[in-house]
Amino acid sequence: MTTDGTGTHGAILADTVPEGGDTPLVELRNAGKSYGNIRALHGVDLTVRPGQVTCVLGDNGAGKSTLIKIISGLHQHTEGEFLVDGCPVRFSTPREALDKGIATVYQDLATVPLMPVWRNFFLGSEMTKGPWPVRRLDIDRMKKTADQELRNMGIVLDDLEQPIGTLSGGQRQCVAIARAVYFGARVLILDEPTAALGVKQSGVVLKYIAAARDRGLGVIFITHNPHHAYMVGDHFSVLRLGTMELTASRDQVSLEELTNHMAGGTELAALKHELAQVRGVDVEELPEEKDLTAPVANPGEKAS
Repeated sequence: MTTDGTGTHGAILADTVPEGGDTPLVELRNAGKSYGNIRALHGVDLTVRPGQVTCVLGDNGAGKSTLIKIISGLHQHTEGEFLVDGCPVRFSTPREALDKGIATVYQDLATVPLMPVWRNFFLGSEMTKGPWPVRRLDIDRMKKTADQELRNMGIVLDDLEQPIGTLSGGQRQCVAIARAVYFGARVLILDEPTAALGVKQSGVVLKYIAAARDRGLGVIFITHNPHHAYMVGDHFSVLRLGTMELTASRDQVSLEELTNHMAGGTELAALKHELAQVRGVDVEELPEEKDLTAPVANPGEKAS
């Protein structure tokens, strides 16, 4: 796929939050997905709004990957509704989702390690020049555009000719985010972007997630790390065994409560009296059995 114009390139800018009042960019209502007799997701509600980071948390097997596949157009939901800009949709391919402005950055980043940074930035959507049928790559324009777009996201690289494989994991994640923003993404799905990164590089990625939010994108941040989620999240949804165990805005849940949900605090609390009978198990720090989904009485006292 090549292009000689800007098209939707750079369509999302700092002052261009999509209009439409309270209409979410993406919304799932009681959505579910079954593979034959296997029910991978059931009764999932999710709302993604412009200028917000929606964090989806869950352990392995919770249903996070299935949720990504539905929103990105790889799989179709078998229950409930999937709406984009308030209109029901049923994507057949990821290209249809991209056409609606839904871009996904997977863990493998879909990059070619030995290619330069600027080539990876335009991979599959290269700019060309000259008359048909002797069109050729517009290398200078692609380099200039890639450098400018990366700088707009606060990413400064000394040499765009260096192979992208020589960048750190955090830098590669940031290039992938900038690429999605440039090609007109309105909803950015990030699949475990900090899972394989150290503390410093994770902080770099979280910084650019916040930058994408500030530019008006709706961000879906998939993670199993509640601390990373709480740093940048505006709304939190916790999946457990294919169902939504918790959905709460930032002022309705504390980091401790979010961590308890991720760690199976409800189950541990129910088993606390049994664990107390096991020699060598300290149950003093385990949570008490209570309704962790109950609204916070005084949100103003919660950690920010």
